[in-house]
Amino acid sequence: MAVMKSNSIEDWIPKTELGRRVKSGEIKDISEILDSGSKILEPEIVDKLLPDLTVELIEVGQSKGKFGGGKESIWKQTQKKTSEGNTIKFSAFAAVGNKDGYVGVGFGGAKETVPAREKAIRTAKLNIVKIRRGCGSWACDCRTPHSIPYKISGKSGSVKVELSPAPRGTGLKSERKCGILLGLAGVKDVYTRTEGITATKLNLLKACYYALKNLTTFKMKEGSEKEVGLVEGKAEH
Repeated sequence: MAVMKSNSIEDWIPKTELGRRVKSGEIKDISEILDSGSKILEPEIVDKLLPDLTVELIEVGQSKGKFGGGKESIWKQTQKKTSEGNTIKFSAFAAVGNKDGYVGVGFGGAKETVPAREKAIRTAKLNIVKIRRGCGSWACDCRTPHSIPYKISGKSGSVKVELSPAPRGTGLKSERKCGILLGLAGVKDVYTRTEGITATKLNLLKACYYALKNLTTFKMKEGSEKEVGLVEGKAEH
């Protein structure tokens, strides 16, 4: 697992109208963009509005071991036979989040490792979403956004990930890599259940991301927001 912080954007020259509005200070909250449905086409927009963003490269590949086995790697390596010989391609999976209600994922590939990493990070920033948090566990009534407000699921390929509210202090009861994604989103306590071929780590991570994304599409009963201490995006500290 590789951890990085977002780069400086002082030299950023916006190429879109949305980017220009963000750099000029007209738009100061990323929720304004996400709630309007506007498409983010420049990763610097996310860097500007979420300066505390953390980037992590998650192991989705496997390097060859000395005796036939292997250990997990952040690089997924594939080989293709062509008339000119074998061509190698490297892919990487990046997850970004501010650990307070915003998270994104991205997958990128290239002939070399550095471009693959940069492409994955860029895509993850462009896929940033706002999630809901709360205290939806019947065993806890703290009304703080430490968990999620209700049970939700996400699916990618054959893999389905179901997230359920957990009482305060439970921790992230999930597969380690899903736990990284949940932590970047700002979820501290949750139960997870998986179905399908979970050995396919890309689908597992994507399914977890879709579950988090689906939190904002669920319609709640009137008045239940206060009961679970619902928070969308960044929590007020």
